[in-house]
Amino acid sequence: MSNALKWFKSSYSTEQGGDCVEVAIAWHKSSYSTPDGDSCVEVAACPTAIHVRDSKIIGGPELRLAPHAWAALTGWVTR
Repeated sequence: MSNALKWFKSSYSTEQGGDCVEVAIAWHKSSYSTPDGDSCVEVAACPTAIHVRDSKIIGGPELRLAPHAWAALTGWVTR
């Protein structure tokens, strides 16, 4: 899976394209994922949410967590 930026059109942009603001997130593969792709967990951090996905499932679901919830989860799993 590529770490290319994924662009999203802002909800404040117009349908006609006159006021187009786009934002992007970059996905990063977890250091616990295997190089051969068997266990691919990717994370993208944004100011208001942390996005988590299984990169083996193309177009699959994403888990979105508030930054404080992500901190609590990662603190809990590292114990």
